[in-house]
Amino acid sequence: MAILSKIRERTIFLILIIGMALFAFVIGDSIGSNGGQKIDVVGEVNGETISRNDFSQQLETYKARVGRNVSDVQAMNAVWDGLVSEQVYKEQLDKAGIVVGENDVWKSIISMQYFQTDPSFKNEAGLFDEEKVKEFIANMQEDAVGAANDSPEKNVWLNWLNTEENHRKNLVRSSYNSLVNAGLGASLEEGKRDYLFNNSKVTAQYVYIPYTSIADSLITITNSDYKNYINEHSKEFQVDESRSIKYVKFDVVASEDDKKAIKASLSENIIEMKNATDVVTLIHDIKSDLAINNNFVFKNKLAKDIADKVMSANVNDVVGPYEENGHFKLSKIVAFKKMPDSVKSRHIIVPYIGTVRSTSTKTKEAAKKTIDSIFKLVKNSSSKFIAIADEVNSDGTKGKGGDIGWVSNLSAFSPNFDLDFANYLFDNKKGDVQIVETKFGFHIIKIDDQKNFQNTVQLATLSRQIGPSEVTEAKYYQDAETFASEISKGDSFDDIAKESEYKVSYGNKLKELGENVPGLTGNQRQIIRWAFNDDTDINTVKRFDIDKGGYAVAILTNKTAKGTATAADVAGQIKSIIIKNKKAAMIVKKMVATTLEDIAKENAVSVKTASKVTLASPTISGVGKESGVVGAMSNAKEGEVVKGIKGVKGVFAIKVISKENPTELGNYATFRNKLSAKAKSKSAQLYNALKEASDIEDNRANIY
Repeated sequence: MAILSKIRERTIFLILIIGMALFAFVIGDSIGSNGGQKIDVVGEVNGETISRNDFSQQLETYKARVGRNVSDVQAMNAVWDGLVSEQVYKEQLDKAGIVVGENDVWKSIISMQYFQTDPSFKNEAGLFDEEKVKEFIANMQEDAVGAANDSPEKNVWLNWLNTEENHRKNLVRSSYNSLVNAGLGASLEEGKRDYLFNNSKVTAQYVYIPYTSIADSLITITNSDYKNYINEHSKEFQVDESRSIKYVKFDVVASEDDKKAIKASLSENIIEMKNATDVVTLIHDIKSDLAINNNFVFKNKLAKDIADKVMSANVNDVVGPYEENGHFKLSKIVAFKKMPDSVKSRHIIVPYIGTVRSTSTKTKEAAKKTIDSIFKLVKNSSSKFIAIADEVNSDGTKGKGGDIGWVSNLSAFSPNFDLDFANYLFDNKKGDVQIVETKFGFHIIKIDDQKNFQNTVQLATLSRQIGPSEVTEAKYYQDAETFASEISKGDSFDDIAKESEYKVSYGNKLKELGENVPGLTGNQRQIIRWAFNDDTDINTVKRFDIDKGGYAVAILTNKTAKGTATAADVAGQIKSIIIKNKKAAMIVKKMVATTLEDIAKENAVSVKTASKVTLASPTISGVGKESGVVGAMSNAKEGEVVKGIKGVKGVFAIKVISKENPTELGNYATFRNKLSAKAKSKSAQLYNALKEASDIEDNRANIY
């Protein structure tokens, strides 16, 4: 890239700059943040510190375990949440005098399905043998002693220690939750009251004045209305600290001239590829931008522009250059072969530690021994294959004899299917049985059937990525720099963007520990850290390099402090509620009479009757569900007029005519159990309540 080329030309200058930057970093680190007192503390939970060193170690362990499935910030959040949860529960258990001992952890471990069902941990009588688990763990530890840090033996042992730790943490949480659940319940008398209250039938007369009787245009809302509502419901409108930006993105893409140059360069290899006796070596020597795919492919997997030409060509013909998926390609036809477009198969899987979606603690070597022994039993016996698949498999084929069903070529070679598994299915014939290793573990795959054989082709392809030239890249860089410079001088961001025909995008309510900016791919933690920097004021502008080549010029547009939301933030959310409340107040003022008949006459409506409504089914005919109104009817005295009841759809005045209690039951256990279950269901909110009540200091944003 052009910028990198310029940097390489100034190596000595670059070294000096880096040296000065490192010096400034060390000096700044030593004098900043209260003299460095907090630099080694990621956070505190109820006075217990979480050190940067401990946090970093757990972060690295977590990332090593989950691989590339999570981003850095997601991993950081997962580790932080785990540490906070652990400390919050630990404090509660200490207060309650509950201790989770090693024996408790051990009982939890040996109850794992893996140990209970694996034949390796059963005695001669076929019963689970605890001693075999102890021997298995001891062997893992022995293998890890003296092994290199990155060896399979060491990784297996570290993963096992992590499994033990997770069991301990889960036991801590479940012990406390069980303690709380034990205190949640209801009595038979409470069950009886609940039954009677919810099933009592009330007949009442009512006057209903809908909110729609007052036009929205007659309602005026002031800033004070918004502020008053927010203050009255402040707990509902608490917000975290956030920042908002707008930005222009400069995608560095190849120009038409760049494309023509790449295509012309590729064309120079046509004759050489056609005449090559070893085209694979030739392409390797030329250094293709993509590895050669040796698989035979169906016509529908070829680029549309060349599919017909390829399938009607001869071996050794060269097709291209053609454009496909961001590359120009030149393909030589190596061979043709007939293949099925769908294959029916079944499998037996033995995962091992580290494979995708695996909870196995088997080493790769142990898994290979297991699959080899199973293969000897099933390679010539379909009945044994089905029986062992149902016993061993842990995926969706368990109970189906390992049957995967029909898989089309299109599905098999999609990102959702394993490539090694797919290659075996379509490179072999009906009846074949073999061991295949995939990212999920070791499989024994049996091909039951194949259908719809079609011509396929094997290509040797030389690829060149379509990318911008140094001239093109320099132009985009200059455009971004010029735009940022003009805005920094005080020119309007929107006006300059409009004049230059740049698209303005927005990143609203960005969180301090976030990493994503809407509209920008990849991790944009750099932009968020800049937005939250104390030195970044409103209207500050900066240019950023972004993932996959390109630039973004951003301007900070708003800072939101932690606390209660402003009217501007939630006006759209609460406007309809305020309008409804104002209408309700206006309607209540018009209910001045003392009888339902007079109230109805004053408001030009009629008195209606709601017959035998219950709280269990609080629907008023002609109005809809009105739980609050029916609740008021249930609590009102017979013959008493109650006015100004605010419902969902309007304001009511009511008068109860009669109440009819439901038939008494011989036993109210069902209703007691219902109340008890309802109370226990709220235990799911327990951790959030404990966390909210804890004193938590989070310094991660200052470090990461």
